[in-house]
Amino acid sequence: MSLDPSLKTKDKLAGVRSVMKRAERIAKLSNDKRFDPKKDAALGLPKTKPVSK
Repeated sequence: MSLDPSLKTKDKLAGVRSVMKRAERIAKLSNDKRFDPKKDAALGLPKTKPVSK
């Protein structure tokens, strides 16, 4: 018995994420010199555009 094509989700899970995790945002802001871990808090970070692959 075969699986109906509409039930396959393998390709749908590999989409582009629209948000970044906190660690990813801190890394991006640190590279842009907009975040200093010694004087800035990790909460309330500014929004950043995700890196498209």
